[in-house]
Parts: sequence; C-alpha cells; structure tokens
Amino acid sequence: RRLFAEGAFSQSFVPVFAEAQARQSHAELQRLVDVVSGTLGGVLCLVTAGGVLGAPLLLGLFAPGFGSDPAKYLLGVHLLRITFPYLMLISLTALASGVLNSHGRFAIPAVTSSLLNLCMIAAVLIDARSVEVLAWAVLAGGFVQLGFQLPSLARLKLLPRPRWGWHDPQVRRILRLMLPILLGSSVAQISLLLDTVIASLLGTGPVSWLYYADRVMEFPLGLFSIALGTVILPHLASHHARRSEQAFSDTLDWGLRAVLVIGAPAAVGLLLLAGPLISTLFQHARFTTADVAMTRWALMAFALGFMGFSLVKILVPGFYARQETRAPVRYALVALAAGMAMSVVLVGVLWWFGWSAAYAGLAASTSINAWVNATLLLRRLKRDGIYRPRPGWMSFGARLVLANLAMAALLLWLGGDLASWTRTPTLLRVERLFEVIAAAVALYFAVLWLAGLRIGHLRHAPTERTL
Repeated sequence: RRLFAEGAFSQSFVPVFAEAQARQSHAELQRLVDVVSGTLGGVLCLVTAGGVLGAPLLLGLFAPGFGSDPAKYLLGVHLLRITFPYLMLISLTALASGVLNSHGRFAIPAVTSSLLNLCMIAAVLIDARSVEVLAWAVLAGGFVQLGFQLPSLARLKLLPRPRWGWHDPQVRRILRLMLPILLGSSVAQISLLLDTVIASLLGTGPVSWLYYADRVMEFPLGLFSIALGTVILPHLASHHARRSEQAFSDTLDWGLRAVLVIGAPAAVGLLLLAGPLISTLFQHARFTTADVAMTRWALMAFALGFMGFSLVKILVPGFYARQETRAPVRYALVALAAGMAMSVVLVGVLWWFGWSAAYAGLAASTSINAWVNATLLLRRLKRDGIYRPRPGWMSFGARLVLANLAMAALLLWLGGDLASWTRTPTLLRVERLFEVIAAAVALYFAVLWLAGLRIGHLRHAPTERTL
C-alpha cells in the first residue's frame, strides 16, 4: 500500500495531474485518468495475484517468529490471502482521491478513510469472536471506499474508462517520478521487516503492543498532519505549474505553522496521557492491565517522534510538488539507515539490562528516523531558497512553548497514576479522559489567545489572491 496507494503513486500522480489541469483541456485530463487507471489496475492485478499465491513466503519474511506455532502461521497465511486484494482497491481509491483533491474536493476523500473502520465495526457486531470476519471486512471496505468516490468523479466528468497505456508519455513520467520513491519505500519496508522480526523474537506480546501503540499514534497523525499534507500538495503543485515561487513558499510556511499549532499539543498529550489513553481504548476482555502498562511504553516512545513524522508530511510535498523525488528519497534512506541501526542498538542495550519493555527501543528508533528525515528535508528546502520563512517565527515559537508547558502541567496534575485508571470502570474512564482532554485543549488555546496568537490567522493557506 505504501508503494502503490497513498505512497509513491499518489505523490507522483498528483503533481503531474495538477500540471495537466493547469495547462491542458478537460478531454486531455480524461485521457490521463483513463490511461493511468488502466495501467495501474493492470499492474496491480499481477501484484495482487503474486501476493495471494505467495502469502506463505510473505508471512515467513515478516513474522518468522510465528513459525514456531503452526496454527498461528497457517491462520496468518489464510488472513493475508483474504486481505491482500484490498491493495488493488485502495490504490484505485487513491487515484480517485488524487483527482478529487486536485479539484479542491477534500471532503469525500477525507470521509472515505473512515468507511474501512465502519466495515470492521460492523464485522465485530456480526461476530466478535471471528478474526476471519474482520479480514473479510477489510476486503469489503476496499469495495465500499472505491465505490464511494466514483459518483464524485462522475460529477467532474472524469470517471475512469481504464485502458492500457504503458507507453503513454505522461504515464512514463509518473513512473519515472515513482522510481526513486519506490526505492525509499522499499527500504522503509525493509526497516519495518527488521523491526517486526526483532519484535516477533522477543516473545508473545511485543508485536501486538507495538501495533496498538502505533494505531493510537496514527490517529492524530492521520487526522491532522497527513490531512494537512494532503491539502497542500495540490496547491503546491499548482503554484509550481504557474511558477508562483512566493505563493509556493508561503503555502509551505502556512503548513508548518498549522501542523505545529495542532501537532505539538497532540504530541504532549500522547506522551503524558499514554497510559490513560491505552487503558480507556483497549482495557477490555483479554487486554489486561499488564498489556496496558507494556503498550504505554511503546506509545510514549512513538510520541517522542510525533512532530518529526508530522513535519515530514508537510515538507515532502515541497519536493514532490516540484516533481523532485531524488532528494527526499536520499534523505529518507539516510534516516532509515540511522533508524535501523538504532533499532538493533536500543533493543540490544535494553534487553541486556533486563528491561521487560525492550521492544520500546523499536518505537524510539522509529522516532529518531522521523526527526533525522525532517531535519534534512527542512535544511535542503531552505538552502535552495524554495522555502523562505515568513517573519514572526520567534514570537510564534515562544507562544507555542508557553501554551504547551501550561497544558503539560495541567495534564500531569489531572492525569494521576496509571493504577487509578486501570482500576476504574470503563465508562468512568471514558468520562474522565474526556474531561481531562477538554480541560487541556481549553487551557492550551486560552494561553495561545492570551499570548496574542489568533487561530483564525491560520484558517486558510495563503494564495496568490491573498498575497
């Protein structure tokens, strides 16, 4: 999915489509959608067939620790074969989202991501004891997500009529842009493979604890950071196509300020409320208080890199919108190499000292990876004059620090110890967590307002019309 859907494909397709939108006729846009959908669909059919047939090999690569339990291994193979065709469906959905986002239609693609969750919730209501039902829900979610976007494409008169176009110049251009991103994504998957292998060798639990922590971290990341990156990519590509350098830089500046205003308190909240969040969300049935404590360490380690992940989501579009793919991939490779080395070192050191949560070193190394990547990307954009920070960053940063310190103090006071959460009934935990978060959010924005920052100033990205 990272290769073919929201990853390499989307980041290559949107800039090419935005350029065509700015310079070509509607008929030429339709032809581009047709050949890209036909070519992508054809390739994905082959990839999907390979994934289904090669499921035993894939599972053996990504979770060798499962091989010690034949029943677990066979179940994993079976579930992978059910869910793998989702790749083709979500990739075509990503194509549709790219077209809609380039036309300023963000609502439908944004809602689309929730449909998979609704399908999985429905599956749990049908049979909460069957993991196979959940797997079928993933596949059904792919059909629902793709079908949900087709009417919007029809209203734009850009409904795909797939046809093969491997030799089409624009398809070739998208492929040339994809190749470096594919390389970076492949290395990312190798890093993920290494982390999963290490986690699966640490006994029963670490793979799941890391997964649950990652899901919690991904929620605000997808809700805010990835959403902002998705919004600014077509705008940046449009500014580049029109050679509006100042508007391009100002849009990046707006994205960075917006993600800091929203992301910084989210990172503080994930770090200081890791235990209450995990307890409230997952402490049910077989998810014990011990699982809460172990997952908490992983989430805290992920939280340290949350802003690094968020900044990357804003900075990378600054390269891809200009159809520059080699530099960000090169930086990603450097960051991934650092992260992979730290995975081995941190887990090894923590395991040597006998810490039961040694797997948290994997999450910490991922956070280091994100910060290294973000630093390299920002330095390059500033060095090349692509991004020129607007005035007021010192006062803006001071206000953010003040507001986050005030919020952190409140969270430390209201959060209490983890035992007070794990002993509380579920409904009371939900109520208490809601009250704590509401109080923290209110204090954060109140301090920002008292410090002179008006959130309305960040409501809209700057455009050529407002400059």
